[in-house]
Amino acid sequence: MRVAIDALPLLVRSAGVKNYLYYWISALRQVAGANRVLTVPSLDLGALNHEGSSAGRLRTWSALGARALANYTPLPVLRWQTRGVDVFHATNLARGRIRSGVRLTATIHDLTTWSMPQLHARSNVRADAAFADLLRRADALIAVSECTKNDAIQFLGLPAEKIAVIHSGVAPQFFDASAGDVRERYGLKRPFILSVGTIEPRKNIDGLIRAYRALPQDLRDEFELVLAGPMGWAAAETAELVRSVRYLGYVPERDLPPLTAAASVFAYPSLYEGFGFPVAQAMAAGVPVITSNVSSLPEVAGDAAVLVDPRSEAELVKALQRVLGSAALRAEMAGRGRTRVERFRWELCAKRSWEFFSNDRPPGRS
Repeated sequence: MRVAIDALPLLVRSAGVKNYLYYWISALRQVAGANRVLTVPSLDLGALNHEGSSAGRLRTWSALGARALANYTPLPVLRWQTRGVDVFHATNLARGRIRSGVRLTATIHDLTTWSMPQLHARSNVRADAAFADLLRRADALIAVSECTKNDAIQFLGLPAEKIAVIHSGVAPQFFDASAGDVRERYGLKRPFILSVGTIEPRKNIDGLIRAYRALPQDLRDEFELVLAGPMGWAAAETAELVRSVRYLGYVPERDLPPLTAAASVFAYPSLYEGFGFPVAQAMAAGVPVITSNVSSLPEVAGDAAVLVDPRSEAELVKALQRVLGSAALRAEMAGRGRTRVERFRWELCAKRSWEFFSNDRPPGRS
C-alpha cells in the first residue's frame, strides 16, 4: 500500500497543521518506509520553519502554482499527482478531484471556525467551509481528539463511524529538553510564566495578561510573564497589551524545547483547541501547566494540569497564585505531566495512523 499525503502546508506560513504534518510524515516513514509514504508535492523534509517554506524557492512556487491549477481550473492535476497510490490524504489546501479508485482521507484538526467564527479572519472561515465539502466526500477521516470528532459530527453532520480518533504527538526533543543557555540568549533573568502560540483572539492572551497584572506585586516581582509566537490577527488593544509584558515574537523551532523547559509554569488559557500542542509539549518538558477546562484541553491534560474557565479572570488569577506559590506543587504537577504525555508520542500516532490506512482500503480492494 502507498499513501500520498498532501504536504502543501509545509510550504506556507502555518503553525499547528505544519507541526502535525512535519512530524507525522517523518514518523509514518519510520513505521511504514519512505517508499510507502509519499508527499504531494514530492518533498525531502528539511528543517521545520513555521514562518516560511520547508523547500527551496523554485519547488515552493512550482508546487503552489500546480495546486492553484488543481483547485481553480478543470486541469486534472491531482489526478496526475496521485497516480500509483492507494490513498490520498488531503489538507484544507486541496480542492481538486483525485483519481478514481484512490481512497480519499483527511485529518480534522479543529472546528473553531464553525464554533467561534467571530474569532477568525474571514479568509479562514471561507477556507474551512470549502474544506468541509472535501470532508463530506472523504472515505474515512482522522480526528486529533474526541472533542474534534464530536464537533465534526455536530457542525458538519459527519457520520461517527467515518471518523477515527488518533491523538497527535509531541516532538521528541521536548521529552529530554533542558534549558541550556536559552535564558542568556533571550535575556531572561527572572523565573517566568510562559505562553506559546500565535497572538490571535482564540488564544485569550488578553485574559492571561489581565490575570497576570492582577497578581500580588510580590509574585509579579518574582515571576515575569513571557509570550512567544508570531503576531497574528490580533486587535490593536491586544497588541498594546502584549507590549506591556515580555514578548519574544516568533521563536525558531529549535529554541522552543529549551525555552519551554526553562519556564516555571506554562499558562495556556485558550478558548478552543482541537488538540493543543503547546500544552502537551510543556508536559513533555516537565513544566507544570495551567490551561482551560474547555474543548480538547481537558482530554489532553487529564489530571496533570490545573484547569480553569478561560473566561474567568478570577479563576486564572487563583490558579496562577496557587501554582506559583508552591514549589512542591509544581514538582508534583511536572511529574504527572511527564507520565500523562507518554500517550502522545509520534511513534504511537504513526502506528495507529498506518493501521487506519491499512484497514480502510478503497472499495473493491482486498
